Amino acid sequence: MQAADLDNTIATDRSADAALLADTVREAGALALSMFRTELRNWTKGASSPVSEADIAVDELIHARLQTPRPDYGWLSEESVDNPLRLQKSRVWIVDPIDGTRGYLAGREDWCVSVALVENAAPVLAAVFAPVSDEFFFAVQGAGATLNGMPLAASGGVDFELSRVAGPKPLLERLGLAEPPLTLHPRISSLALRLCRIADRRLDLAFAGGQSRDWDLAAADLIVREANGRLTDLAGDCVVYNLPEVTHGVLVAAGHERHARIVERLRARLSQ
Repeated sequence: MQAADLDNTIATDRSADAALLADTVREAGALALSMFRTELRNWTKGASSPVSEADIAVDELIHARLQTPRPDYGWLSEESVDNPLRLQKSRVWIVDPIDGTRGYLAGREDWCVSVALVENAAPVLAAVFAPVSDEFFFAVQGAGATLNGMPLAASGGVDFELSRVAGPKPLLERLGLAEPPLTLHPRISSLALRLCRIADRRLDLAFAGGQSRDWDLAAADLIVREANGRLTDLAGDCVVYNLPEVTHGVLVAAGHERHARIVERLRARLSQ
């Protein structure tokens, strides 16, 4: 196959996957919304992570819609048993059927469906849908990010003393970022939505505490990046996905210029 033909094939496959992803996440969001604020069976997995029958129903829907037409793609979801065969796949769906389950069960509105297609350890397609507020974030690698079809761009500039910042308060205090003139944003149940608020300019800085997983991050990561932002660890290194270990340390997201400055400041602080 000639290089041009290969490029066209890849572009066609990416376009078909993008359409499949968008339709699936919208349908999944509608299902989650139909079960929202109803009497649901719920339980705790692990030490303290809540899960409900809605999480399972949405996960099953997404799996059926994405894996049936793409059986050769890998699968990694918060609500599915991990299959190590995903490590042999170049393309993997990474899914959080309801990100912010605790808030979902409490009747809060700040939860979402979050799905990414990761290729060779980096997200190439992403959808984050908050059904209650009808916010549909979407991104394609190299083609930008949108919110309900409108292009997104993270806030520019390098100043962070006057920034709107969100993240776990103990972490922000430890990093010296919890005092005025910074404006602390109220807690957001969904980490994916917290990060997407960088892309839509409602936040200037967002942090993820340790213990976030691939499914919390992959879709929002691409949305932030395609909106001219960055999501990295505190050393400035990008997140790598679909590894045997899917848990990540402390992360920071911001517009590109501000991100570079905050990483520089944090490196200096942490080296003291």
